[in-house]
Amino acid sequence: MRLFKSHFVYDRRKRNGILFFAILCLACLGVIAVSKNLTDSPVSPLQEDARVLAFQKEIDSLKAIDLERRKPKIYPFNPTLLTDYNGYKLGMSTEEIDRVVRFRESGKWFNSAVEFQQVSKVSDSLLAQISPYFKWPKWLLEQRKNPQKKNNYKKKWKTAEEKGMLNSITYEDLLAIEGVDENAATAIIRHRDKVGGYQVDFQIYSVYGVDKSIKRLVLNHYTVKNKPEIRFVNVNTATASDLSTVPLLNFDLAKEIVDYRTLREGINSLEELKDLEGMTDFKYDIIALYLQIN
Repeated sequence: MRLFKSHFVYDRRKRNGILFFAILCLACLGVIAVSKNLTDSPVSPLQEDARVLAFQKEIDSLKAIDLERRKPKIYPFNPTLLTDYNGYKLGMSTEEIDRVVRFRESGKWFNSAVEFQQVSKVSDSLLAQISPYFKWPKWLLEQRKNPQKKNNYKKKWKTAEEKGMLNSITYEDLLAIEGVDENAATAIIRHRDKVGGYQVDFQIYSVYGVDKSIKRLVLNHYTVKNKPEIRFVNVNTATASDLSTVPLLNFDLAKEIVDYRTLREGINSLEELKDLEGMTDFKYDIIALYLQIN
């Protein structure tokens, strides 16, 4: 039994079809061969350097994007209401922040970026970086538009002597402050009881679920005057469980501190903790209030 027929058996149309298919196959094989030769052709050193340079530029671009993403976001803020945490984040020194706090506690308000620099003593370069984020209060903007107009918006920031004791504040005292609701009052009282009392004013910013504007309202009426006695935790001898009792210090971060301490045979300065993963400036400022080194 014959399985194949000679192409001469087919009619003319079928023979032409077979011929066209054969030519098409040969053409495809030729294209594949030429492409392979082009691909396999040796690359000159200049071409190789250009490829490496382009690849390096792409890596540098991705690094720059990642570095920009990691930078802490800065939101507009009233320079008079500057907190320790925001000051550190902006790159201000402790002395510069303290000058701003003393200025505010005296009952004064900043009216311009120039006045902020005169009081805080920040450098010209730092002022140029942070001044675009200054958010001036409504009463000051109205005053600038019409200096002759009586200012009906200005609110005096109370001095430390005029404020009440933050660690003695009651639920009713908080509700008496305009703008403080029941949920915020409950959260502030519970957090204070949980940590055994506030050590510093900015510790109130660690209260979860309460808007910052409400916290500022509270700090305009109350401040830390009677600091509670606390039991310091020795960072070089405490277990991870003991460390996790410190406010804002969870067990994972406590375990990381113990591992860090073990690898370096002890911690010489609390500032070493700033380099730990997951440790923010604000978290460190709170945690450091409860730690000591012997």
